[in-house]
Amino acid sequence: MTDSTTPASQQTAAQPPTAQPPTAQPPTSQPPTVQTQEVPRPASQAASLQIEGIINLRDVGGYATTAGEMVATGVLYRSGRLSFEGQAGVDGLAELRLSAVFDLRSAAECASLPDRLPAGVDLVHLDVLADAVTSLAAHLADMFEDPVAAEELLQSGKIREHYLGTYKNLITSEAACSAYREMFLQIANLDGPALFHCTAGKDRTGWAAASLLSLLGVSEQVVLEDYLLSSEPVLASFQPYLDQFAAVGGNPELLKPAFSVEPDYLATSLSEVQAQFGSIEGYFRTGLGLSDDITDQIRRRLLH
Repeated sequence: MTDSTTPASQQTAAQPPTAQPPTAQPPTSQPPTVQTQEVPRPASQAASLQIEGIINLRDVGGYATTAGEMVATGVLYRSGRLSFEGQAGVDGLAELRLSAVFDLRSAAECASLPDRLPAGVDLVHLDVLADAVTSLAAHLADMFEDPVAAEELLQSGKIREHYLGTYKNLITSEAACSAYREMFLQIANLDGPALFHCTAGKDRTGWAAASLLSLLGVSEQVVLEDYLLSSEPVLASFQPYLDQFAAVGGNPELLKPAFSVEPDYLATSLSEVQAQFGSIEGYFRTGLGLSDDITDQIRRRLLH
């Protein structure tokens, strides 16, 4: 399921089957050159975790930086939603000894599928796209039920435009900057491990992880490789929906862009960071309003 929504300021297109995702304008500046071919899985794929009912769960750490340091493991995790059924998920999370969970979803997503956490874990809700009014996720059910209309929408390129606009908004929107600022500020001051997540753990969560790894000094190529790891587990978890779409006459291959990540999406965010702030350090300092003392504290916590 998609993680993304688009603010009202980006609404320039008509609505689909019942409500179409808005047509957002891609960045005016050229995105950084990013390899678009399939990249090998990084070594830290071994840090992927299997807890029943939780999709796209893995350790943020395990990567070497360009300065020869390592991003610590066992300190920070990322995932999709934590609204699983049964006790196994709660027990699995308890083994991570989390002190806090940062839920980056909207209020509606949280109300519909609330997190289930072990006792003693602080839940912090930070709506990254609180100033958005149209969610692509809200229309996926319509696409499953009306394959003809869905295929027209998917072939139009509007979903790609929607994602490009969303990844720009992750950098520029006031709600996103406020949410990420608070999350990173708390991460800098936590005593124990933490986890951040959204619905599928690929867009809102994807940028949080990519920006953090970039700040820590992980190379751009490795950051991209880590970002692309989200596609396979998310597609696998939503295979029943793709099968349902095929059963009513749709082509499930056309739905896959709504359930995956693309190099150009991340490149759009990186391009906007460069255009607005000059560097990832400038994004944290000016865009998020975090002092150099705070970012140094983040580095001390997560590098060794």
